[in-house]
Amino acid sequence: MTDGPRSGLLAVSSALLAMSRHLEVRDVLKTIVVSARELLDAEYAALGVPDDHGGFAQFVVDGVSEEQWKAIGPLPRQHGILASMLHGARTERLADVRKDPRFEGWPAAHPDMSDFLGLPIRDGDETLGALFLANKRCPKPQGGCGFTEEDEALLGIFAQHAALALTNARLYERSRELTIAEERSRLAHELHDAVSQKLFSLRLTAQAAAALVDRDPGRAKGELQQVAALAAEAADELRAAVVELRPAALDEDGLVATLRTQIQVLDRAHSAHVTFDCTGVRALPAAQEEAMLRVAQEALHNALRHSGATRVCVALQKRGQGAELSITDDGSGFDTRAVRRAGRHLGLVSMRHRAGGVGGRLTVESAPGKGTTITMEVPGG
Repeated sequence: MTDGPRSGLLAVSSALLAMSRHLEVRDVLKTIVVSARELLDAEYAALGVPDDHGGFAQFVVDGVSEEQWKAIGPLPRQHGILASMLHGARTERLADVRKDPRFEGWPAAHPDMSDFLGLPIRDGDETLGALFLANKRCPKPQGGCGFTEEDEALLGIFAQHAALALTNARLYERSRELTIAEERSRLAHELHDAVSQKLFSLRLTAQAAAALVDRDPGRAKGELQQVAALAAEAADELRAAVVELRPAALDEDGLVATLRTQIQVLDRAHSAHVTFDCTGVRALPAAQEEAMLRVAQEALHNALRHSGATRVCVALQKRGQGAELSITDDGSGFDTRAVRRAGRHLGLVSMRHRAGGVGGRLTVESAPGKGTTITMEVPGG
């Protein structure tokens, strides 16, 4: 084997390993586009994932500056050469894309392109997107395309990995939708069982108070105090359910903003003072952000419902390439040696499972009368 092929294989291997480190599908697609452009020595590269409305749900580019991209304007539509790759599932290798009869022009700020190599990204018979390169840097043959058959074969490898990333993203989204549906169903049952029972007791106690108010005011007062207690318990159940049912909005707002909003709601809803502090954390892979949010919600639920805490502090800070989340309360605490009982009661098993599922770890520090600190660390993307 010559140095050329060996170095090419090493470059492809490095690119594929880089893809595997990312959890976010857009990061994977960006790595594919950057790696393909560099390895095939092209000036421009792009990958488009179509939507159902004639446009693109995702369009990742490399070789175009941010200023150029903003000046180009809206994302392209599914027409011309792109439509041919998407709807006809055809590989396109052109000496000059501008001379192709399907070419329909570019916006004024669009860079000029000539030789072109594009492949559909396919999963079986379904076309998931298109991956293409433009302007081969090396000298091209007279009247021919600078991209070779070997380039086409190599780009095909990247297209296969793009198909895998997009398929996995679809499977993850479907799994997430099922999990959300199951979680909502579970919460609905819990809400029905817990709150409806308390409301039934509340009604009976109120009826008893009404019957006693004239002939035994003292007992009626006691029944009314019980009404107040039951109403407070029902309100707590509703608050807990609303916090869990409300959309996390992680895709739009991210973990930091979502946590801050939910903690502000909890601080207003409970007598305990609930605070949030964030240092150096901007964004994490989506799976890690979701796991951290769920662990925070579970730990906050425990602190506010079971510990009798007057103060709960939530902190999120950068740790190397990852992050550390801690929830500390000044409540009653518990004996960490009684793992089975405490674990079931406080959902520690579920929290550890969520942390481990994203490559992180969960630690618990507590003692009777000394409060509790739950810490979750994740390594980052």
